[in-house]
Amino acid sequence: MSQDRVVIIGVAGDSGCGKSTFLRRLEDLFGKEFMTVICLDDYHCLDRKQRKELGITALDPRANNFDLMAEQIAALKNGQAIEKPVYNHETGTIDPPERVEPNKLVVIEGLHPFYDERVRKLVDFGVYLDISEPVKIKWKIQRDMAERGHTYEDVIASINARKPDFTAYIEPQRQYADVIIQVLPTQLVDDPDSNILRVRLIQKEGNPNFETAYLFDEGSTIEWRPCGRKLTCAYPGIKLFYGPETYLGNEVSVLEIDGQFDNLEEIIYIESHLSRIGTKYYGEMTELLLKHKDYPGSNNGTGLFQVLVGLKMRETYEKLTGQVATTSSQVAKV
Repeated sequence: MSQDRVVIIGVAGDSGCGKSTFLRRLEDLFGKEFMTVICLDDYHCLDRKQRKELGITALDPRANNFDLMAEQIAALKNGQAIEKPVYNHETGTIDPPERVEPNKLVVIEGLHPFYDERVRKLVDFGVYLDISEPVKIKWKIQRDMAERGHTYEDVIASINARKPDFTAYIEPQRQYADVIIQVLPTQLVDDPDSNILRVRLIQKEGNPNFETAYLFDEGSTIEWRPCGRKLTCAYPGIKLFYGPETYLGNEVSVLEIDGQFDNLEEIIYIESHLSRIGTKYYGEMTELLLKHKDYPGSNNGTGLFQVLVGLKMRETYEKLTGQVATTSSQVAKV
């Protein structure tokens, strides 16, 4: 354990899968001064025009400089500053590099944090955001049509064009993540528009730096419908599941929430029945969720599990460094 130890967090997932919201929740937990976020798109070695000429997507490893990525993430982990390239998403070109100093926590986020073995070995805690296709289509339509002015046809064409490379290069990285947040359509009711979500937190067993969270009784298989007098939720209600599984060859513990909450203050009732969630005091997870009620996913398992994963990252950080990581009101107690 080292006072100067830089901890590397990897956040993987496809475009439009909620990485930005998750990173904002991490800022609530650690504070902006405490962590540095590196978008791995900056390691594109081909600009948009070159990719188009070659007929490859940004998901293709050939469009990315993994040698430089591995070299620079290793440098940061060793406490050295880097001259990081910059990919300009607006112009699709590669801008001049920028200097990045090491920080207590460095988050590498994007399409390929676990693709290259050299980079993967540098990651102390990895999370993969796994959004099922019907939900991904809905989210991308909402984002790209509302915020980027794309047509429905453009969005669907973009998803279909990326699909082969996503399946080949991005999705296989799930097996290397310590935790996967999986977002699926509900099983409580027929919901073709995916308005209600079933969210699974898949936690890999055996990581020496954090212990898996559980519901009621560790190792048991449990289905729980919370009391309607203690947790307000309209039809079709809320259903929780916990149990051991095997996932992509790994022994895992799964927490699952199907349905959505009507009153976020009542999340503390759920929190009080979860164990080993990494909180410092009673109600901390609920408090963190309530900080930004307007964030996407706050009223279902997405937001709750993003906060829980952040708490487990804090647990990992403190175990590796011997330092206390605090919320954004303080930078750190050293």
